[in-house]
Amino acid sequence: MPLGQDVAEILVSTGALDERRFEELSRFAGDTGMTLKESLVQQGGIEETSVLEAFAKALGVEFRAELSKASVPREFLEKVPIAFARGHNCAAIGRHSSAFLVAISDPADIFSLDNVALALGAPAMAVLVPRSEVAGLIDRAYHEKRDIVEEAIDELGAEGLIDSAALASRSEDVLDVAHKPPIIRLVNLIMSRALRQRASDIHLQPYEDRLQVRYRIDGILYDRLVIPKSVQEAVISRVKVMGRMDIAEKRLPQDGRASVKVADREVDLRISSVPTAHGERIVLRLLDKGARAYVLEELGLSHEDLVRFEKLINYPHGIVLVTGPTGSGKSTTLYAALGELNRSEKNVITIEDPIEYQLRGVSQIQVGGKGLTFATGLRHVLRQDPDVIMVGEIRDDETARISVQAALTGHLVFSTLHTNDAAGSITRLLDIGVEPYLAASSVLAVMAQRLVRTICPSCREAYRPETEALSEIGLTPADLPEGVVYRGKGCGECMDTGYWGRTGMYELLMVDEAVRQRILERQSASIIKAEAIRRGLVTLRADGANKVARGLTTIDEVMRQTQMDEIEGSTGIGEL
Repeated sequence: MPLGQDVAEILVSTGALDERRFEELSRFAGDTGMTLKESLVQQGGIEETSVLEAFAKALGVEFRAELSKASVPREFLEKVPIAFARGHNCAAIGRHSSAFLVAISDPADIFSLDNVALALGAPAMAVLVPRSEVAGLIDRAYHEKRDIVEEAIDELGAEGLIDSAALASRSEDVLDVAHKPPIIRLVNLIMSRALRQRASDIHLQPYEDRLQVRYRIDGILYDRLVIPKSVQEAVISRVKVMGRMDIAEKRLPQDGRASVKVADREVDLRISSVPTAHGERIVLRLLDKGARAYVLEELGLSHEDLVRFEKLINYPHGIVLVTGPTGSGKSTTLYAALGELNRSEKNVITIEDPIEYQLRGVSQIQVGGKGLTFATGLRHVLRQDPDVIMVGEIRDDETARISVQAALTGHLVFSTLHTNDAAGSITRLLDIGVEPYLAASSVLAVMAQRLVRTICPSCREAYRPETEALSEIGLTPADLPEGVVYRGKGCGECMDTGYWGRTGMYELLMVDEAVRQRILERQSASIIKAEAIRRGLVTLRADGANKVARGLTTIDEVMRQTQMDEIEGSTGIGEL
């Protein structure tokens, strides 16, 4: 039985696709010169892991989903050039008897196995592994940080560097670095490393004597790579070309956008450049379009707040606001809420800048093009018979007024604001022109949030904190189970930071009759917050204290992300 037929039977049996679709994709591969695996993944939209697993069963070889704990034998590093390993995306990961186990991502690439066997003087056995995992292992094994920078300097002079930086494609795979000019390989390396290390932003910061590459990981900036000053202009030019920016204009700020591929993931880049004394400074925001959207239970809401929020999002009409600074997870919370509401009987429409996650079944509108603003987009969306509307941000009085009118005419509206706490969002609406009686009757609740880093599970340790440190977040030793809290010592898994991942701290202000009355009286945010605390509001700091007591985060993290509660002595700490 031909290999393709075996693979087809396996994929059909798992429900990944039907026989007719497989035949279409197989013909497409033959007509275009693609491999069958490429056609199934790129055109068929099937997960690479599912396709490789099917090929592994059909071929009778091993399949591995990840290589985080794998290491490359010394013989492979010494005898197989890095260019070959990158070009064929292959790496040895161990031995079986006298044969080397070789991780490959292309089941059809017999050539690479034969050449590895020839170079090592021993048989090579294939292990099918996703492309990004193999590329990451190659990167780690060959210590590419030093090699790629030196290569960029050695291979090209200044003119060549600038010329090579101008080469660009519309959606380039940053893991595909073979046969690319050194500067393109360097920029691709910077981006692929950032994605592998879970960075949300890449900073290219020029200094007098160097270009510093920094990654923002879990909200904190880390220095990751030093680029020689002689290569700075080429790197900046390459990034600007990717973002369709003017490389000749160096005295004015510019914005650009690009799309790159990392194996089978599509990543959008928002690029910003500003002129500084030592050259242009670039920041790239990474938006993984294939990232999984969270569900409400994963956000870190307390049980009480989760129950309240789930009830809120099922109201037929009204406004639910989420507030916090940039990078505090507001969009993630809204997407989780929309995921709960995304049912066939509801028409859900979003207006965003930019669209950060793709939600199947939801109509998502990107603002910013040809005069399309949140306000104009919202006007047109109201003619689309929506049940639920998500407005990316209320920035001006027009957007605020239309949102309020939408809520009062039978629509459930979600949006965000930039304020320090929940009560501040109410007064912010009043400040930008919404009448108190409209705000009081349309706003259902406001949720303020911050993100705190969670303790690395691999190096977590208990300790007894100082009483003074506990009191700063409103806790006493009696509030702690067994009298201890936790911190991370730092290890290889968390890059010696002691933290891995983030969770949210929340302050959910329900607009009940008492709060509504304060809004009608145009009372200040502090008075509205005081009223809410008397009625059971748990403040951001109090929610963070609860997470410290439960061993999720540290005292330092809560202190870093919260300010002292405005009302002294009122922490609103719930039952631990």
